[in-house]
Amino acid sequence: MSLARETPLPGASFGATLRLKGTAPEIVAAAERDPAALPAALAEAKGLLLIQGMNAIADDPDLLVRLSRVFGPEVEDYRHTLTDLKSVHVSVPEILLVSNMPPVGKAPPKRPEPPLAADGLIPVQYPHRKGWHTDQSYRRPPPDISLFYAVTPAAPDTGQTLFANGILAYAALPADLKARVDKLDGLHAQPGTGRSREAALAGRTPRAFASHERSQRQPLVRTHPVTGERSLYLCEWGQMDWFEGPFVGMEPGPHGAGAVLLDEIMAHLTERQFCYAHEWTQGDLLIWDNRCLVHAATWFDGDREGRLMWRTTVHGNPGAHYAGEIKSWIPVA
Repeated sequence: MSLARETPLPGASFGATLRLKGTAPEIVAAAERDPAALPAALAEAKGLLLIQGMNAIADDPDLLVRLSRVFGPEVEDYRHTLTDLKSVHVSVPEILLVSNMPPVGKAPPKRPEPPLAADGLIPVQYPHRKGWHTDQSYRRPPPDISLFYAVTPAAPDTGQTLFANGILAYAALPADLKARVDKLDGLHAQPGTGRSREAALAGRTPRAFASHERSQRQPLVRTHPVTGERSLYLCEWGQMDWFEGPFVGMEPGPHGAGAVLLDEIMAHLTERQFCYAHEWTQGDLLIWDNRCLVHAATWFDGDREGRLMWRTTVHGNPGAHYAGEIKSWIPVA
C-alpha cells in the first residue's frame, strides 16, 4: 500500500495525515491487501492517523468495520458489551453512535470557563479542560485501537476532539516522578457505577457492583506492545475509582495523596506541547491508539445543531501484562 504522509499533525508534535489515492472503497481494499501498512504507520506516528475524504463510509458503513479489522483480530460488537442499544448502529453492530440527536441524545460537554486559555487557544490542559480519558480503561484487557468517523460534524471551531500523547509526556517527566509512577497501578471505574470524583465530592454512596462492573487495576505506565515505548495510562474525573483509588496503595478519595498525584500527572500529560486538537470536517476518519493516547471532547451548540459520529473499537494486542486474561466485562453465568 502506497502511503504519502504529512507528519506531524498541524500544531502537534506527533500524528500523521495520510494522503491516499482513490475513493474510500479503494482505500479500504488496498489496506486489506497490505494489512501491515496502516498499523505500522500508526505506530510510527505515535498513535494517531488522519485520513480525510472518506465520505463514502456514510453510505456503506461496513467499510469502517473492514478497515477496523486491519488493526486487530477483534472488532467489538456493541450488542454484547452492555451498551444501550439506542447507541448501536441498527445494521452494523460494530459501530457505536456518538450523537446528541435521537435516538442517542448524548449531550455535548460543557463549555470551559473561561472558554479560551491564556494563549488565546481552546483549553487543553487539565483541570481547565476536563473529560480526558482513554476508551474503556475500566476493562481488562483494555482495547487497543479506536476509529472515529465524522458523518455529521459540528460547526467549525466547535466539537473538536483533543488528544494528549502519553509516550511524549512520560519521556518528559522529571526522573523522580518517573520513578514514582513506574511502580503504581491506577484503579479505573466504569462510568455509571457512581465512583466518579464528582460523586465522591458530593458524598454520594456508590451503588453495589455487579461482578463484571468491578473497577479494574491498570498500570499507570504501560509498555507499548508494538514499539516498546513507555507511556502514561490514566484518566481523570469520570473514569477512575475515587472511592478506593485513584491509585492502588495510596491514600484514596478526592482529597487524598492519590488525588494530588493524579492532578499533577494529568496537568503534565495535557500540556499543549503533548496535545493535538482536531477540527472535524465531514468524511474525516481518525484512528488512535488507546494504549498511548488520552482524548477529550469539546463543546458544541447541541441546542441548535446535530452531530453524528461513528466509532469502532479494536481488541487483540494489549501487551504481555494481560496475557491469558479473560474479558472482565463479560458476566459469568
